[in-house]
Formats: sequence, C-alpha cells, structure tokens
Amino acid sequence: MNVAFGGTWLWLPLLLTWVLTPEVSSSWWYMRATGGSSRVMCDNVPGLVSRQRQLCHRHPDVMRAIGLGVAEWTAECQHQFRQHRWNCNTLDRDHSLFGKVLLRSSRESAFVYAISSAGVVFAITRACSQGELKSCSCDPKKKGTAKDSKGTFDWGGCSDNIDYGIKFARAFVDAKERKGKDARALMNLHNNRAGRKAVKRFLKQECKCHGVSGSCTLRTCWLAMADFRKTGDYLWRKYNGAIQVVMNQDGTGFTVANKKFKKPTKNDLVYFENSPDYCIRDRDAGSLGTAGRVCNLTSRGMDSCEVMCCGRGYDTSRVTRMTKCECKFHWCCAVRCQDCLEALDVHTCKAPKSADWTAPT
Repeated sequence: MNVAFGGTWLWLPLLLTWVLTPEVSSSWWYMRATGGSSRVMCDNVPGLVSRQRQLCHRHPDVMRAIGLGVAEWTAECQHQFRQHRWNCNTLDRDHSLFGKVLLRSSRESAFVYAISSAGVVFAITRACSQGELKSCSCDPKKKGTAKDSKGTFDWGGCSDNIDYGIKFARAFVDAKERKGKDARALMNLHNNRAGRKAVKRFLKQECKCHGVSGSCTLRTCWLAMADFRKTGDYLWRKYNGAIQVVMNQDGTGFTVANKKFKKPTKNDLVYFENSPDYCIRDRDAGSLGTAGRVCNLTSRGMDSCEVMCCGRGYDTSRVTRMTKCECKFHWCCAVRCQDCLEALDVHTCKAPKSADWTAPT
C-alpha cells in the first residue's frame, strides 16, 4: 500500500480515507486518496475502533477536512526539522507515512503526535468557519456585548469555533488510545492533548473600528486562530524541552526519569526512549540516514557538515542558479532587476561504507 503525499493530498474532492496504523499500537494515522461512498470508505479502513468508525460514518465531511489538513501539518513538521538529521521525511512506500520511527517512544514521536493532533484541530476549526461542515459553524457563544482592556465591544463577524475542533479531534484521535492501558497509549494521549492546547493558545482577538474618521467609538470583534506556523514554532520549543518520563508504580501516570527535572505539565511533550542518531539507514529505527543531505559548511549548528554528516565528511559540487541582480528603483513605483547566473558550492554528506539498510545486532 503506497502513501499518497505531496500533490496527491490535493486530489480532492476524492474521498480521503483516515487510516490508523495497526502496527504502531497507537493513534497514528495517515491519509490515502480513494473513491466510493463514505460507508465504503469507513468500513474498509483497517485499525479503526468502533467509536472512530461511528464518527467516520456520521461525519464524512469532517474526514475530508482532516485530509486537507494533513499536507499542512506534515509540511510544518518538515519545516521545523529541516536542519536536523531526522527531517520529518515521509516514506512513499511505507503505510505509516513516517515509517518505523514512530515505533520508538522518542522525542520525535512525541512531536509528530502533538503536531498532527494540532493539525486536526486547526483543519476542523477552519472548515467550521468556512461553512464546509454540517455539524458546526462559527462559535455560537460569541454573541452580544463584552469588555476588554480597551473598553466595551460587540461580538461580530465569525469567531473560530475552536472548542468544536478540539472536541471532535479528542473524540476521534484519542479513541484508540483510550482502549489501551499501556505506557505508550498514555504517552500518546498526553502529547495529543499538548498539541490541541497549543492551537488554542494562539487564538487571538481581532477587531474592526467603527466611527467618524476611523475612530474606535464602536468596535466589532471576533476570535481567530493564528497562522499554524505559530503553533509549529511553539511545539518545536516544547520538543527541545521535552521531558523523559517513566511510568509510576500504579501505572496510571508519569514521573520524571531524572529527578533533577521538573514534573511535566499538560503543555509539555513527554517521551520514554532516547532517540537514535539517525546517521545511517536503519530499517529497524526507521532512519533514512543523512547520506546525500545538504549541509552548511560555515554553520556550527545541527545543519553543519560536521554534525549533519556524522563525521563521515562531505562532497562539494559547483552549481549555477539564476538570481536577480543589479536591481534599481524606477519612479514611480517599480524595482527592475537583471537576471544573473550565480555559481555556488553545494556540500552534501558522504554515504557510509555500506549504503544498504542495516539492522543493529
């Protein structure tokens, strides 16, 4: 079964199937374009628990909205990890989208669960505001008059109904995890919730002034979600500060693995296992390795050739590209540039001595 990614996600209005990966024993999912009725779609998705199948039958329009959001949160994951050895890459021939990397209870798994859960909330809430769903619309609670630090205002426009998005995402995404009692299920539930809370954290009030000469004698306000990049940046900071935990003695929650660190809050990401180094292709770890990855010769960060290439060295090639140059301002009001060829060196990581898939012994 091939994972459809990139432009394939845009093959809507084909029905999109929401698939839970059975092997991961968690709420991980991927989307695959397919045709047919919503009943056929929902009945043939492997790995769904009964509650998820019920929601799929009742709300095929919500499933389609989620499908549209998959490419968005996947791209955000790849943006956040663009300078790291593991770059949230997707596997075209793996039905779990990110491969076996999610089998490990690592920080990367924690981030993927959080960003995808946030993406589901964002996609559903946006579809509500755009009138694309039968079961929701704008936030019905934002009516009448209210006050803020600037004075009195009237609720108007269309406030994003994020409470509906969170409620549906929790009911659908968490359903399989709630069937399990193991440590990984609790980890996934925690990180799913952290992702949902991250979207709501950046809900902002926007207002329009009414009055003579633009004065704000009257204001109409509404609540709107911020750009998804803010959620991604926030969860990236949480990834960098993720807390390693172990199960408590009664198996109902977590305790920190290192007593020197604070107890995780509901906003923190948690993980159990240390991450592999992602230096080489490793089938069991789900690592594609860094051979062929572009590195930055002058950087001292994670994208540096020393770090990215894991000490294997790098190859350098000279490439040319078309750029804008000799730009001049012309009155009024345009900037005109020449097209110039620019030569630059591109550094890519060398492959290890054995470039085949490896399995640790």
